[in-house]
Amino acid sequence: MPYILLLFQYHYKYPHWSVSQMKTGIATTTMASLPQTIILFLLLLGAFAQARDPFACDSKDAKTSSLPFCKVSMPIPNRVTDLLGRLTMQEKVRLLVNNAAAVPRLGIKGYEWWSEALHGVSNVGPGTKFGGAFPGATSFPQVITTAASFNATLWEAIGRVVSDEARAMYNGGAAGLTYWSPNVNIFRDPRWGRGQETPGEDPVLAGTYAASYVKGLQGNNGDRLKVAACCKHFTAYDIDNWNGVDRFHFNAKVSKQDIEDTFDVPFKMCVQDGNVASVMCSYNQVNGVPTCADPNLLKRTIRGQWNLNGYIVSDCDSVGVFYNTQHYTSTPEEAAADAIKAGLDLDCGPFLAQYTENAVTRGLLKEADVNSALANTLTVQMRLGMFDGEPSAQPFGNLGPKDVCTPAHQELALEAARQGIVLLNNRGPSLPLSHLRHRTVAVIGPNSNATVTMIGNYAGVACAYTSPLQGIGNYAKTIHQMGCADVACKDDKLLSGAINAARQADATVLVMGLDQSIEAEFRDRTGLLLPGRQQELVSKVAMASKGPTILVLMSGGPIDVSFAKNDPRIGAILWAGYPGQAGGAAIADVLYGTTNPEGKLPMTWYPQEYVSNLPMTDMAMRSSPNRNYPGRTYKFYKGPVVYPFGHGLSYTNFVHTIASAPKVVTVPLDGHRHSGNATISGKAIKVNHVRCNKLSVGLQVDVKNTGSKDGTHTMLVFSKPPAGHWAPQKQLVAFAKVHVPARSQRRVGINIHVCKFLSVVDRSGVRRIPTGVHNLHIGGVKHSLSLQPATLGVIKS
Repeated sequence: MPYILLLFQYHYKYPHWSVSQMKTGIATTTMASLPQTIILFLLLLGAFAQARDPFACDSKDAKTSSLPFCKVSMPIPNRVTDLLGRLTMQEKVRLLVNNAAAVPRLGIKGYEWWSEALHGVSNVGPGTKFGGAFPGATSFPQVITTAASFNATLWEAIGRVVSDEARAMYNGGAAGLTYWSPNVNIFRDPRWGRGQETPGEDPVLAGTYAASYVKGLQGNNGDRLKVAACCKHFTAYDIDNWNGVDRFHFNAKVSKQDIEDTFDVPFKMCVQDGNVASVMCSYNQVNGVPTCADPNLLKRTIRGQWNLNGYIVSDCDSVGVFYNTQHYTSTPEEAAADAIKAGLDLDCGPFLAQYTENAVTRGLLKEADVNSALANTLTVQMRLGMFDGEPSAQPFGNLGPKDVCTPAHQELALEAARQGIVLLNNRGPSLPLSHLRHRTVAVIGPNSNATVTMIGNYAGVACAYTSPLQGIGNYAKTIHQMGCADVACKDDKLLSGAINAARQADATVLVMGLDQSIEAEFRDRTGLLLPGRQQELVSKVAMASKGPTILVLMSGGPIDVSFAKNDPRIGAILWAGYPGQAGGAAIADVLYGTTNPEGKLPMTWYPQEYVSNLPMTDMAMRSSPNRNYPGRTYKFYKGPVVYPFGHGLSYTNFVHTIASAPKVVTVPLDGHRHSGNATISGKAIKVNHVRCNKLSVGLQVDVKNTGSKDGTHTMLVFSKPPAGHWAPQKQLVAFAKVHVPARSQRRVGINIHVCKFLSVVDRSGVRRIPTGVHNLHIGGVKHSLSLQPATLGVIKS
């Protein structure tokens, strides 16, 4: 190891060592012989790159460190109250925004709240800076890809790694501790440019992802936080810029049924199951009211019903947007007052710092309202340890540059990509490729040598990249041709080279799809087909290919590849999403069978005809034959698909057998709340009239691998409820992962919470448990479960 790196390493591990101790500790004569002045200079550089002054309550400042709000032994609410009592009104309003101002007289430094960590520490927000001791961070697959793993353990593990690296960067002065991630909006329309950021179209999948990732980020330290996560964008937000309608002007007209049944589910699970420290309100209006000015959404739902233990932040400049763009209030002071009184605690943007004080002066707002908002943000900062003095003496204070981009972290990024890749088609089968028969591979397509494309949006600077070309090159000799200059693929100038490459090779891999020029924030798609002349490239190359032709797709949203699905010359189709920094290695591992694919689609792949006459602005989830409306997602759309939600093949075969499951479950009613209006025609019980605690259905399922390859099975459990035409045709109620060696069998236990997952929502937005037969579907196996009301009930086998 170079001696400079050794100096940095020793200084980080032993910051209290003197120069003489440092020299003694380094076991090289070259290092020990360095002049003391050089060692001092390098140590100063290391300290500058790796050390951080306390945010507040510096023990060296006797004047402020002795104040009550600095006393770690005091309860946090008492410390917050003390601090609020010391702030002037002018100081308070400057703390209501993301770039919170310093309060020098109290020893409090300025703080940038806006950092992002959607799938790795990102440099999108101004709170994070790469460079120096932190040139990059581990870049995991985009969320839509990781969601395809259906692996909650993996999601939490990724969160732990990201928060390790975030804390390390904070300790080095390169990042904050408040991360406005994850995005848990429902991927309702396949054209949405930001669908890639979400866990997909199913509310339970999205909510489970949210809770798992948040737990990984925030840590398991009681009320103390490793970093503070944020679930966004609340609510019914999934249009960026479509057909002249943008997110700043859009009024989402949403039924109570769809709010309760679909849009709010991931946020509720994020708050109640994940105990997230923050929720972000969105730009759009919901039924005529800006979300960031709606007390029903913020104060009564998030904080009141769900009991958020944290703060509510606006999407960036949302308060300014609802005043300047939506013209919701007559004056900026009214906008500031409406936002804070609705329950907003922090403004990403300058608006509240500019107009809140005048709002108080004019009587539109009370100082107590401002105090309430600040109490929520200051509490989170104290839970993070930001008022506890020297960071290095706190939990996670030992994390630094050595903990970023570690081999273990990068291996997890590779494993996440492997688990998220979905095998859509496999004729013959054509995959896996053979090391013996497929020694030369033509690697073709605009994404064939992709690097930055693989990390999608809201990403940072990756540790390193393995492109598909590089990954395949580790298994075979490659012949590389782009075929198109970029994903727009506007001409055929490079087509002949691609065809010639396919004619020479033992196998052809086409890496096609999309990138951020096609789908992104503020860029919704107009259709679902491959861009430009990509389809022509795929078909002509497949026609010319000497060996099997494999189509690999990179995208966040679904693509109508019916032409390839129906082309017998295309042997297999893989969807890799945006697979992160190690995506090329993961793709190659799947192509050559080192990894047995296990991913399942987290969203429906619709045909192009689905969106031909379907406005993105129509928020209704349920189909309506009367107005020729097809419905949204697998739960309510009954038409043709290219590939269904949950689709994904393996190189082996799995067979399910239900070993044990109850046939009848009696649902205990809460005698204090039960009344005559508890049912709809006596067939559906209000959830709030049921004793829900620990009311669950337990299943034991045997999964047998009947093939010759070891594999990990992703088991999805769906329920088809009995509750008439306002219920979904089916809904995901559980999922599990199990590794099963070839020709072996494993038993999997599943618990389904009745009130959460076997309930449905009526037209009034009331969640109910339908009585009668619920059909549970696991692969090709069906189990009928009857739910029956009872005053005092037990589960019966």
